[in-house]
Amino acid sequence: MKVLAFAASNSKSSINKQLATYAANLVDNSEVEVLDINDYEMPIFSEDREKELGQPEQAKAFFKKLGEADAIIISFAEHNGSYTAAYKNLFDWTSRIDMKVFQNKPMLMLATSPGPGGASSVLAAASGSAPYFAADVKASLSVPSFFDNFDVEQGKLTNSELVDKLTTAISLL
Repeated sequence: MKVLAFAASNSKSSINKQLATYAANLVDNSEVEVLDINDYEMPIFSEDREKELGQPEQAKAFFKKLGEADAIIISFAEHNGSYTAAYKNLFDWTSRIDMKVFQNKPMLMLATSPGPGGASSVLAAASGSAPYFAADVKASLSVPSFFDNFDVEQGKLTNSELVDKLTTAISLL
C-alpha cells in the first residue's frame, strides 16, 4: 500500500507534519511518501489568474501524487479556526483540474495544535466537505495539546488513549 501523507501547513517546523508522518509510518506493509506543500506553492488563486496561467504544473503534480496513492493522510493546521492559506490555495488550484480532488481514496484526517482545541474546528470543516471532493474519509482524529501528547524527540504520540484511537483509525485504511 502506498500512503501519501502531508500537513496542510507550510510551516517548516509543522507539528501537523510530524503527526501525519508518525501516523503514516504506523500503516503496516506500506510505502510512505511525505509531501511538503511548500513544494507546490503558487500565486493566490483567482479566476483572472486561472485565465492568465491556465493550470499550474504544481497543481497538476499535486493532483497526480494524490492519484498515485492508495491512501491519504492529512493533518490540518488551524489558522483562525480555518484552513491555512497555503493549503486552501493549493486545494483551490487543484480543484480546478478536477473537482474530485481526492479521487475516491481512503483517507485519514488529523489535526493538532499546541492548545486544548486540537484544531478541531478546521478538522470538522475538512471532514465535512471532503466527500464533496471524492474523499472516502475513513476516520478523523484531533490531537489536543500537541506538546503534552507527542514526544518530538522520539517522534511519537505518548498519550495511550490517543495512540489507541489513531491505531483504530489507521486500521480502517
